[in-house]
Amino acid sequence: MREATLPNTFKLPGYVRLDAAAWYRFAIQGQPFRAQLNLQNITDRRIYDTDGANVLRPTVPFTVLPFLDAPALNRRSFAANALGGALLVAATAGACAQSSPQPLPRPRMMQQSDVAPLKVAMLVYSRMVTLDLVAPQSVLQMLNSEIHLVGETREPVATDLGLPVTPTCTINECPRDLDVLFVPGGLMGSVACMKNPAILDFLADRGAHARYVTSVCTGGLVLGAAGLLRGYEATAHWAVTHLLPLMGATKVDARVVHDRNRLTGAGVTAGLDFGLTLAVLLRGQEAAERTQLILEYEPAPPFRKGTPVLAGPERVAEMRTGRVWMEGQAWDASLAAAKRLGL
Repeated sequence: MREATLPNTFKLPGYVRLDAAAWYRFAIQGQPFRAQLNLQNITDRRIYDTDGANVLRPTVPFTVLPFLDAPALNRRSFAANALGGALLVAATAGACAQSSPQPLPRPRMMQQSDVAPLKVAMLVYSRMVTLDLVAPQSVLQMLNSEIHLVGETREPVATDLGLPVTPTCTINECPRDLDVLFVPGGLMGSVACMKNPAILDFLADRGAHARYVTSVCTGGLVLGAAGLLRGYEATAHWAVTHLLPLMGATKVDARVVHDRNRLTGAGVTAGLDFGLTLAVLLRGQEAAERTQLILEYEPAPPFRKGTPVLAGPERVAEMRTGRVWMEGQAWDASLAAAKRLGL
């Protein structure tokens, strides 16, 4: 079987995100080849250069095998070809061992920052609310952070929008010493986490060492179930804040609550307020204000009905009527957590 090594740099016809489990097809001097990449030493798997052209600069050589030995094309590789790529991605189950855990790539402007990257672990789980995750993540990404999306496994998880989020590492692979441990919300997904001993043990372990232990929305219930809010002031989505005292927390009705090294945010959109508050704690007010400007965050909703007080008791009662079963599940999970915590 013939082997070859590709040159260190060659151009690609479009944006490509490298995948350690994928086969890549391309041509060299008219000869079709296939290859698999060793990505363990490539931290940033995106491909770009300063003038906007897509250029691959591998830090390790490719091993190139004859095209005829390549696996059959699947829908994924067909779609890549339809987009005009001479580089076709043909993922094959078990084609190679899973890559070692890698954090998300940092923005290019941060890669040569004079401050050390922050080590951040963000729990991801099925039925979480997408905005709960990506709002704080957007802020943290701008602060020169090494972000780990942590799942119980490395299988993609479906969010409330049906968008899959792929963990970068598992709860067993996640770094131990963290600047930030973060849990997003999503009521029924949060309830499942509150009943999952593996998730709770992971949070309790990493939370014992993290510089800041944090959450947004119903993620506060998950922190509570892990015993991480006992004796702390905290908030969560307005529909479940009354459950926090069951797990030893002091409920505070506020957009963001900071108590020592605990930082909790209210529902969904509070994730940006939470993120900017965390930015002040981590990098100072100047960096936080700069981030706010980049995000152009100066909320001006067309109407002010976003809290129970502003919405009024009739609307709140109407909404709770449609959530009776879900809130009952959260109540039961909170009572079970309280019993487990000896409260």
